[in-house]
Amino acid sequence: MTARTIDADFLALPHRALADAALSAAVQTGASYADLRVHRITSEIIQLRDGELETSVLTRELGLAVRVIVAGTWGFASHAELSAEVAADTARRAVEVANSLAALNAEAIELAEEPVYENAMWTSSYEIDPFEVPGAEKIAVLAEYSGRLLASDGVDHVSAGLHAVKEQTFYADTFGSSITQQRVRVLPTLDAVSVDPAAGHFESMRTLAPPMGRGWEVVAGDRVWDWSTELARLPELLAEKTKAPSVTAGVTDLVIDPTNLWLTIHESIGHATEYDRAIGYESAYAGTSFATPDKLGSMRYGSPVMTVTADRTVEHGLATIGFDDEGVAAQSWDLVRDGIFVGYQLDRVFAPRLGRSRSNGCSYADSPHHVPIQRMANVSLAPAAEDIATEDLISRVDDGLYIVGDKSWSIDMQRYNFQFTGQRFYRIRNGRLAGQVRDVAYQSSTTDFWNSMEAVGGPSTWRLGGAFNCGKAQPGQVAAVSHGCPSALFRGVNVLNTVAEAGH
Repeated sequence: MTARTIDADFLALPHRALADAALSAAVQTGASYADLRVHRITSEIIQLRDGELETSVLTRELGLAVRVIVAGTWGFASHAELSAEVAADTARRAVEVANSLAALNAEAIELAEEPVYENAMWTSSYEIDPFEVPGAEKIAVLAEYSGRLLASDGVDHVSAGLHAVKEQTFYADTFGSSITQQRVRVLPTLDAVSVDPAAGHFESMRTLAPPMGRGWEVVAGDRVWDWSTELARLPELLAEKTKAPSVTAGVTDLVIDPTNLWLTIHESIGHATEYDRAIGYESAYAGTSFATPDKLGSMRYGSPVMTVTADRTVEHGLATIGFDDEGVAAQSWDLVRDGIFVGYQLDRVFAPRLGRSRSNGCSYADSPHHVPIQRMANVSLAPAAEDIATEDLISRVDDGLYIVGDKSWSIDMQRYNFQFTGQRFYRIRNGRLAGQVRDVAYQSSTTDFWNSMEAVGGPSTWRLGGAFNCGKAQPGQVAAVSHGCPSALFRGVNVLNTVAEAGH
């Protein structure tokens, strides 16, 4: 595969002149530190209903942002116009903001050290830029996929969608770093619905294709994702689900597929190990964390087969990047090792507060008009060293469930008590799959759940899932993040019947 390069029109923007003007103005007006970020985001959303186009929206956002530190206090300002004069004025406004906030600041800002990266460039790993593909071609592919599903008996409606994003940044700071980056991501979805008018209910089933840090090659054809096989099987699976018995609630052994387990990792590990959350910075909006600093290095998060890594470098990860929005090079590090809680996700401000000499590169802003905050890396559960297949895990269960695909979820503000549902549920009898059931949710607390994990699958079962829409902060920001994991076996997890829980 030929490596992609950063778009010429983005490289042609006056980055250096903007940086020189902004950083000089910031220092001249009292800043001890400053950085400039030029940020361009192109996003496209296409949505079809029963093969007919409902939505086709293309948006572009471009602007510059300046952060400063004045006497230990942050200041921030942004603007949509890219000129040296505007950049300098924006820097001066950022200094004014810092001066205004100084009386409210209880803790002086200290930035962890980081090597200087001059004229660095990085692009994500993708083949076909989705924004170079005509819109009509993208709509035609989604319509053709929809038609395959609608042609099957029992499929009454189909929703098909594509969300594509190209994100480009230029970063420079008063330490001397200057970094230009470009990354692309896509999210394709197809959802089939079967309606039973007589009974007054419906069932749905979605494809399992995850969002990926890749391009149009994910959507068109079967080389990256086997659409032909999945679309051919989906109607049969949906028909089986509509006739499946409702689950019997109770304590049950579970084998959870990575297409479902990624979301449990995101909610119960990814968010819980954000250091800013753990020390209260998100408490007014997104909550806190049970994984507080006093437990670091000692708390048993899960069973000894549990090792979880935060990784900003994994290929095709949605949170993969060359450098974060504070000029810190991407890294990989452990959050949980052999079941013990050993690490947090940090940016350049929070690293010194935890006593760490270096940030692990978790700063990100989703817009030129938002200040960078600590955001999640790709947080992933490691597979077993030996290649244990999903079928091997299922064979160890006498009576249980195999769960495939993600759906709804709920978790408390401390990331501790939760419940998750899924797309497909299979009864396991005597080590074999024995047909689908429905109306399933599993419920636990974070440490009880991960300590009940008896075994994980091998490398062949490991895959990346993820989301485009992880929300955080006030004003709200959205980030895309991936989570890799193998299949895994859990013993004695409480299973709910969602229909009974809803009082029906």
